[in-house]
Amino acid sequence: MSDHINIKKVDFTATFETLGTLLFWTLGPIFITYLAGQIDSYTQNFLRYLTACLFLIPFLIFSIRKNNFDKRIWLKALFPAAANLTMQSLYAAGFYYISPGFLILILKLSIIWTALFSLIFFSDEKPLAKSKRFWFGMILSIVGVFGVTYFKQDFAETKTITGICLAIGAGLAFAIYAISARIAFKRTDSLQAFTVTSIYTTIGLAVLTFSLGNIKQSASLNTWQWVCVVISGITGIAFGHPLYYAAMRRIGATIPSLILLAQPFTVLAMSYFIFKESMNVPQLLSGVVLLGGSAIAIWAQQHLKK
Repeated sequence: MSDHINIKKVDFTATFETLGTLLFWTLGPIFITYLAGQIDSYTQNFLRYLTACLFLIPFLIFSIRKNNFDKRIWLKALFPAAANLTMQSLYAAGFYYISPGFLILILKLSIIWTALFSLIFFSDEKPLAKSKRFWFGMILSIVGVFGVTYFKQDFAETKTITGICLAIGAGLAFAIYAISARIAFKRTDSLQAFTVTSIYTTIGLAVLTFSLGNIKQSASLNTWQWVCVVISGITGIAFGHPLYYAAMRRIGATIPSLILLAQPFTVLAMSYFIFKESMNVPQLLSGVVLLGGSAIAIWAQQHLKK
């Protein structure tokens, strides 16, 4: 019996899109953590999204000139953009309180939030509520999150608790964003939809920055720090999000979601060498339980669709 991989069945385009997303979403937390010592979270968010927005707008203008743009996107994108604005604000702020690998690990609980929202809003996924496999995965994920946080040495400190709450809130907001985007942008070009969403998000971040942040801090950034702002904005936002949605449109959400479960460990690996971040053995084991539970939940969804 031959057990070799059938090359013809492998979608290399979607594979590279997913791996590209993993790379770019690994770099993002590292850049955010590095810049956290220079500017506040509102200012950093605004500058990164402004960079991504300026990079994406020419593609939107090209689509409009080619009469290949659905004007309804401007209305459809309002709610996903509001959810994205909330998620980005909580997400970036979290890195000012806890380390990047730890935050991303907690953020993976968003997979469970997304699945639960899917049960509510999508009739074809309601039978998932009867899946013992799904509920087992959810319980494992919750136990994993509890273990990752409880076994952290400075768990009881106010700073750590604040960071954990921000990460959990960001995960919940991401789930709302993902579900609303799935509903609003069905049969819509991913790049156009995300560009409009990023425009709205940038406007919202500008309001937050000029009312709650300190934009004057950006004047203190040196050349390398500005390079980090530009690179993180283009890779983590302008490249990462469209690549992720393009991969999902080609091969569905299951495989990309499973591959992106590696993100906490790729972030932790980079953070270890750059920021000396590390986790103790109980935390790492709890992290494996968390990601294993998320993988089982994704597997249950895929099994339901089959």
